[in-house]
Amino acid sequence: MLHSVTLPVIEGLAVFEFGLLTEVFGLDRSVYSDVPAFDFRVCGLEAGRPVSTQVGAQVIPEHGLEAMEHADVIAVPAVRVRPEEEYPVELLDALRRASARGAILLSACSGAFLLGAAGLLDGRPCTTHWRYAEELQRRHPSARVDPDVLFVDDGDLITSAGTAAGIDASLHLVRRELGSGIANVIARNMVVPPQRDGGQRQYISRPVPEAECDALVDVLAFMNARLAEQHSVASLAQRAHMSTRTFARRFVAETGVTPMQWLISQRVLHARLVLETSDASIEEIAASCGFGSATLFRHHFTREVGIAPTAYRRTFACDAPDADADAEAAGERAGRELLSLG
Repeated sequence: MLHSVTLPVIEGLAVFEFGLLTEVFGLDRSVYSDVPAFDFRVCGLEAGRPVSTQVGAQVIPEHGLEAMEHADVIAVPAVRVRPEEEYPVELLDALRRASARGAILLSACSGAFLLGAAGLLDGRPCTTHWRYAEELQRRHPSARVDPDVLFVDDGDLITSAGTAAGIDASLHLVRRELGSGIANVIARNMVVPPQRDGGQRQYISRPVPEAECDALVDVLAFMNARLAEQHSVASLAQRAHMSTRTFARRFVAETGVTPMQWLISQRVLHARLVLETSDASIEEIAASCGFGSATLFRHHFTREVGIAPTAYRRTFACDAPDADADAEAAGERAGRELLSLG
């Protein structure tokens, strides 16, 4: 059961993640709803000692680390990422004790680095902001860092990605422990969606991989400038003045993916831009990006990004049109039927 939540703060605190955890768990909504008031405490290395934030403000914790000793949940906000030896030993010890007695550990964004420094990510699935994922994995090789999801629920360990994903993870925890009704009340008061699936991917702009081979640099530029055209490995190899087998091997060595996988990713990346900045139909976008059909476009886009094209447009377009919604739904149904037959 979820009765008490303690939020530890240290120097370099990120105010948004601190705020979202406070918003979900720290406000007393019992006066106008059935949401229970959590025993919510903010603690620091020393009670009353100001903690600096990343924006020049300060937070003064009312409690010391002893407030963590009996809390049901330890909610760790994002803080400035630093060398592991610079994380306060007292806090790392308190986190280990909390984990050992069965408390739920919840981290937002770079708060995962504190849990990692305490040795609490070893051998476990987790996530953090995509920008920090490689560094978190490097520091903790046995952790199973997933950079593509909003949050990971591993029972008594819940880690979330950047910024708003912390809201999703927090509401997920409330829903898991107290039910959808209470989570929905909190979400409505925060004016946020009551639930986003943790498996939904983070929205990451993937840059074009660099290549050291001049021939491949030319081929990458050629493909990127002609996304709407059809390309074969054989024709690309001829352009690079290589045999098909050598070209395919060199391409994977340089970019980490096959030529066709690279091409699909760049087509999807371009489609994202078009969805964000135009009112072109799904069929028009599919053709302009070289997918051949709207069904094939929806399939690849959803697999790469994690949501369907129209849902992406509603989220990110400046003036998000809804004209494609019915066609999108019908297209998705047709696509599922087509793929199931295959």
